[in-house]
Amino acid sequence: MDDLVVVLGAHALETSGRAVQCRDWRRGPGVSLRCGLAALPPEAKAAVVVLGDGPDLAPEAIDRVIERWRAEPAPVVAATYHGTRLHPVLIAREAWPLVPDDGGRRLDAVLVPCDDLGPPGDVDSADDVPDRLKPWSSPNL
Repeated sequence: MDDLVVVLGAHALETSGRAVQCRDWRRGPGVSLRCGLAALPPEAKAAVVVLGDGPDLAPEAIDRVIERWRAEPAPVVAATYHGTRLHPVLIAREAWPLVPDDGGRRLDAVLVPCDDLGPPGDVDSADDVPDRLKPWSSPNL
């Protein structure tokens, strides 16, 4: 991984990575994605996209998507879990301008099965955070 960009929208966050504020985030997730892609260096050939609210994303899923793209380059390569397309998603530079406002899901993708790794999860509220990641619920606190 050569460069990490965190795209911020509705809420300010502290991050150790390079942060990009997407002022038009209300228009849709694709707008935020394009903000992040625009912040990458000109020599970047592709971007691997993951969501910050997927605490169970296996690093091996990222490796598989990248390996598949390196073996046979395609504009979009996405992980699937039991037939459901989720993250990570690799988007080659040639596809960056094609990302619609409502997100990259409408872009055709080469699919990479990651069934054995389990899906990345989706945290939308404090109740969705896995117990292992809740420092406030630790018996040692």
